[in-house]
Amino acid sequence: MLPTVSQYRVEPTNSFRELSRAEVARLLDASSEDLYELYRRCSLAVMSGGIEHDDAAHLLSLYRDFRITVCPEHRGVELQLAHAPACAFVDGELIRGVRDLLYAVLRDILFVDVQFKDARPVGRPATEMVFAILRNAGVLRPNHEPNMVVCWGGHSIGRTEYDYTKEVGYAFGLRGLDVCTGCGPGAMKGPMKGAQVGHTKQRQYTMRYLGVTEPGIIAAEAPNPIVNELVIMPDIEKRLEAFVRVGHAFVVFPGGVGTAEEVLYLLGILCAEQNESTPFPLIFTGPELARTYFEQLDLFIGRVLGPTAQDRYEIIIDDPETVAQTVKDGIATIKGFRTTQNDAWHFNWSLHIPEAFQQPFYPSHESMSALDLNSNAANGSLAADLRRAFSGIVAGNIKPDTIALIEKHGPFALNANASVMTALDALLRAFADQGRMKLGDAGYEPCYELRSV
Repeated sequence: MLPTVSQYRVEPTNSFRELSRAEVARLLDASSEDLYELYRRCSLAVMSGGIEHDDAAHLLSLYRDFRITVCPEHRGVELQLAHAPACAFVDGELIRGVRDLLYAVLRDILFVDVQFKDARPVGRPATEMVFAILRNAGVLRPNHEPNMVVCWGGHSIGRTEYDYTKEVGYAFGLRGLDVCTGCGPGAMKGPMKGAQVGHTKQRQYTMRYLGVTEPGIIAAEAPNPIVNELVIMPDIEKRLEAFVRVGHAFVVFPGGVGTAEEVLYLLGILCAEQNESTPFPLIFTGPELARTYFEQLDLFIGRVLGPTAQDRYEIIIDDPETVAQTVKDGIATIKGFRTTQNDAWHFNWSLHIPEAFQQPFYPSHESMSALDLNSNAANGSLAADLRRAFSGIVAGNIKPDTIALIEKHGPFALNANASVMTALDALLRAFADQGRMKLGDAGYEPCYELRSV
């Protein structure tokens, strides 16, 4: 057990003065036990941002007595904490940024439950749902110039790669670019940290460090201290769609299966016929040390998706300035394109996302073995199922429920034909050998096994 603060009352914030008592009652209703536990876990995650880990079950065991109670009052909503992580406090007071994130958790968990309970939309309804959640969170800025750079990459990266992400972020900051990531450590924290320095040097103090996450992953990738806007989407698919709808340029740093999942999601969308003429700045970058990593990733993409997918991104090695300038030029192109298409700057309505990339995927032994990892499948279909396969591996690495499932029934079986299996095996082995699967993953035990069909 780690040090805790036994009791603490969190004063209301202005953003919650209009929350109804009926909404708060949802969390207190005995029939909403699952909702409360979801809320408790997400709240614990944002309070444990100073603890480096990627094991949600371990975090819950460390703070098994943690409780958070929502108390409606005439002046707003007060939170009562019990046995909260001491790392969230300074001199007996809750850190202000942590307080803001606690209310963001409450906002998103309640909004999704009240507005979309039991809803699993795909197609246009899914996009409307993503829009509604982002609008409710105050993320969408209609009159804001396009400048949001989405940065993807691993939470388990070495010091050289981490320092490089800061250098790239610094170059973004000097150019007045905002940064959006998955909100965790590693390549999600570095660009924000670098951008913060760049923004400060330019005397820009209202810049945005947007973190987008989802309940199943937030405990393993708790928001880093720089995140000043947090949105919790209801599932992986809505999280990924939120990224592509609000981002104006995308930069991929070295990572593991989670990063590969994001890349396959994006390339599967960009290769759709409806998006052929849509400009979409996408850069893979890292220090010289990561050159081999990107060569392996590029080889894998070429083998399974072909040259059309490879044409949608640019690889820039060890050159933060070129990355930042390329991103800035790309965003200028995006602004002009959306203006001529009469599309919004703050939300990419015109990008087509096939339903296969919107349908929520729940990894189980049955669903994982049913994936069609066949090189004869259409590129879009193969990209969608490869994305699901990587999503299942991520869940098997860090999500408590999935880990328990694997401990009970053994590794997931992934069935692939020879060409896909060879490419997939080479990439996953490289991730494991390079320590990219989990934090401190010496002796990593795969949660999957590949089978030839």
